[in-house]
Amino acid sequence: MATIKLGRLEEVDVRKLWSHEQYDFSNWLAKEENIELLNEALGLTLVDIEKEVYVGSYRCGLVASDETTGQKIIIENQLEQSNHDHLGKVITYASGLDAKVIVWIVKDAREEHRSAVEWLNNNTNKEINFFLIEIHAYKIGDSLYAPKFEIVEKPNDFIKTGKIQASSGEMNKSQSERLAFWTRFNEVIIERGRPFNVRKASTDHWYDVAIGTSAAHLGITLVNKENCIGIELYISDDKSIFDRLYAEKDVIEKELGLTLDWQRLDGKKASRIVYRIPGLDFDDHSNYDTLMNEAIDKIIAFSKVFKKYMK
Repeated sequence: MATIKLGRLEEVDVRKLWSHEQYDFSNWLAKEENIELLNEALGLTLVDIEKEVYVGSYRCGLVASDETTGQKIIIENQLEQSNHDHLGKVITYASGLDAKVIVWIVKDAREEHRSAVEWLNNNTNKEINFFLIEIHAYKIGDSLYAPKFEIVEKPNDFIKTGKIQASSGEMNKSQSERLAFWTRFNEVIIERGRPFNVRKASTDHWYDVAIGTSAAHLGITLVNKENCIGIELYISDDKSIFDRLYAEKDVIEKELGLTLDWQRLDGKKASRIVYRIPGLDFDDHSNYDTLMNEAIDKIIAFSKVFKKYMK
């Protein structure tokens, strides 16, 4: 049997890739193909990237939006060991820009700053989320350098949920069931190789998936009272997109192999195009994996077909 020759993974100093955090690293990260690496780590879809946004006399490295929620996200880069000065800055930027997600990227996270970010996640409301991330780089032999984002601290969903319970009473059955469903749903997405970004499990009845435009997104909804899961294209505020798609209704439904519920919703800003998967029952989890896999299949199909007609 032939001997397999293996290389050795070697870590390299990130300063070999980027000598300056503002002019080199921030410019590199702002490019679409590179921000996708951060998207994978965060489970978000960052769009509308702005560089060096002023907050008073200071400048925040990057400001972005999450495509599916519209939440503002700030990213502060520090290609050195974390320090108190940058911790103060990220809090200042979060306040000044009313950010809901705060991402602090460092070369090396000191223990006291890990603890500080953990404390912030444990003691702020569920709308505010702090990430502390280390940026590393590796190579094998003479290979190209490979950057990697490694999460050091992130929001603790269990603690956030506990804060909700403490402030507004115990979760009701529907909230508890939805949290359990989405928690398992995220596991199934990961088992399937992450065909789309994993989002934070919550007590909400919806789960949003980006489709490549801020004008619309895909959604998965849990409608237990109708015993179904909804798969939908949600168009936020543009009837012309709905009308253009509706003009291709027969072709779209044929490509999907599905009959859809086309809801223009006259009198409202939003429009929806929905398919329903029957069989959801919060009192019977025996078919959950089957339902989840079908929902994932339908979302993938929706994304593939609708993207073509929204260009």
